[in-house]
Amino acid sequence: MKARVGIIGGAGYTGGELLRVLLQHPFVEIAEVVSRSHAQQPLYVAHPDLMGDTNLVFSGALSQSVDVLFLCLGHGESLKWLQENSLPASIKLIDLTNDFRLSANASIGDRAFVYGLPEINREKISSASSIANPGCFATAIQLGLLPLLQTGALSEVHTTGITGSTGAGQSLSATSHFSWRVGNIQAYKTLTHQHLAEVGENLPGVEINFIPWRGDFSRGIFVSSTISSDLSEAELFEVYHQFYSGHPFTHLSKAAIYLKQVLQTNKCFIQLEKIGSKLVVHSVIDNLLKGASGQAIQNMNLMMGWEETTGLKLKPAGF
Repeated sequence: MKARVGIIGGAGYTGGELLRVLLQHPFVEIAEVVSRSHAQQPLYVAHPDLMGDTNLVFSGALSQSVDVLFLCLGHGESLKWLQENSLPASIKLIDLTNDFRLSANASIGDRAFVYGLPEINREKISSASSIANPGCFATAIQLGLLPLLQTGALSEVHTTGITGSTGAGQSLSATSHFSWRVGNIQAYKTLTHQHLAEVGENLPGVEINFIPWRGDFSRGIFVSSTISSDLSEAELFEVYHQFYSGHPFTHLSKAAIYLKQVLQTNKCFIQLEKIGSKLVVHSVIDNLLKGASGQAIQNMNLMMGWEETTGLKLKPAGF
């Protein structure tokens, strides 16, 4: 019997990516997709790429019993939704906002949220009923740096990262219009990006100087982090190899990595470059999949006791 899945806030980018992948997932049935702005309209009105794949219609509120519920709302809206709606404890919950990612805010009522980065919390996720899905930049930065904690040399990091326009969400803003983005680039939230707080909880004592950039492409994140290290490149490669052994979506590359290798997939590619005493760690993900909806499905698979990669063996858009 398939698990019944519901999505709250299904009309946006993350909701659309959840639908695209879940429609092909062998163990789930999409029971209900909620969108107040598109209530009673077919899903393909908001997501034209789904035309011909489903005849489901958006509802205005959750009215059916589900086994797993994804919250794809705006930041701050998940907390409000849970305060206004009584949700049975039996429903497994995966929140894609930043409302419950920090330990100080990781509970509401009897629900306690586990931070959903499988590469460090796989066992906790497998026994959890509520997951706080990580942020996209936070995922890319942490996967690039976490193995270095065990070397004892990780203290200060200088990080730059560039993201596509979908990282800003579906609502239009001055910097998300095509005419602004095309042929353009801009730094923003210098040293103050909101994802630094969750990164800091998993990299305690590490000073991360992060400058994010808006890029002139639609999806993907490329992060480069620079630190000092006395280890050789071969020694560092072994540290990373051991850390990610058994994790199916995070891969080391000795060749130069690039964005198209991971687009439309749940993968993270990492490349190490050692120049003198400096180590540069490059990490690349699709912000809408490994940075959001794909990782949420990965977490669902773990919570339900299914193979971690189920429904997520996706081919990248390599050309």
